[in-house]
Amino acid sequence: MRYLYLILILALFSSCKESEKDKISRLVSEWEGKEIIFPAHSIFTIQGKDTVDFSFLDSEYKVVTYIDSIGCTSCKLQLPRWKQFMHEVDSTINGSIPFVFYFHPKDMKELHYITRRDAFNYPVCFDEKDDFNALNHFPVEMTFQTFLLDKENKVVAIGNPIHNPKIKELYLQLLTGGKATSAKVKQPVTEVAMSTESIDFGSFPQAEKQERKFMLTNTGKNLLVIYDVITSCGCTKVEYSKEGIRPEEGTELTVIYEAEKAEHFSKTITVYCNASNSPLRVKITGNAK
Repeated sequence: MRYLYLILILALFSSCKESEKDKISRLVSEWEGKEIIFPAHSIFTIQGKDTVDFSFLDSEYKVVTYIDSIGCTSCKLQLPRWKQFMHEVDSTINGSIPFVFYFHPKDMKELHYITRRDAFNYPVCFDEKDDFNALNHFPVEMTFQTFLLDKENKVVAIGNPIHNPKIKELYLQLLTGGKATSAKVKQPVTEVAMSTESIDFGSFPQAEKQERKFMLTNTGKNLLVIYDVITSCGCTKVEYSKEGIRPEEGTELTVIYEAEKAEHFSKTITVYCNASNSPLRVKITGNAK
């Protein structure tokens, strides 16, 4: 079984350094086929209010994600993207695939607020004592705190499908027995130029929504197709056209930032497309007062 190795290699970016490859190889050896242990008594609720009977242990496959209390909670959760992925899985696969969420809260009130704000009506375990992590000792990197498990709760694949569309694609391939098709495979590679690699929003009142734009230009000979745009924070959104961009033409992407609190921020936008230098990254900074 080498699915785990494959998914981690796909997760690598083209600029990956040798040390990063070594670290991923170590994680492959450590987690491939490893059994994930679940706490004996886990309470699942809807938005922290209504307790539900959530059964998932006997499922053929299950997607399990653990969120620790380090850093920006909203950045890590990305609940709207989880809802999109869950809907895609349900519409692709004959049969229900359970998604098992264990959140170790830094601030319980904040977690309740985020699940309500994002209308996330799926069972979640708010693991206040961090029992799930204590049993399994998950990797510290957020990218490697999500797993695809088989019926015996053994790891088939590791990687976060919300933060990397290549991982999402492979999850779908595994769940459908290789039947899921991808438009990415059919698109020939082209070249692309970005108008900027960084955007500074400057200082602005925290309550004011901010917008900036940047341009992608197709400098190659084939149609440019944007597969997905991933933001490192739920407070950042990117609007863009889903239409293909012809050679020598460009498309404008709009970055929308809505600060959840007053702070200096540094975030990343990652654009996945059929360009030879994909993924493309734009760093955004600013100071919400």
